[in-house]
Amino acid sequence: MSNIFSMGGYALYVWSSFALAFVIVVWNVWVPLRCEQRLLKRIRRQNQRRKV
Repeated sequence: MSNIFSMGGYALYVWSSFALAFVIVVWNVWVPLRCEQRLLKRIRRQNQRRKV
């Protein structure tokens, strides 16, 4: 089991690569969702102004 975590002396490189890949995947999901939320909110506000 310790061989899995030590990775033959390359553990720092391997696990930091996994962590960076995970952060990038989360970022690539979160940013478009956040932009969509902001866009929808802005559209709703504009539509409410036009109705009044």
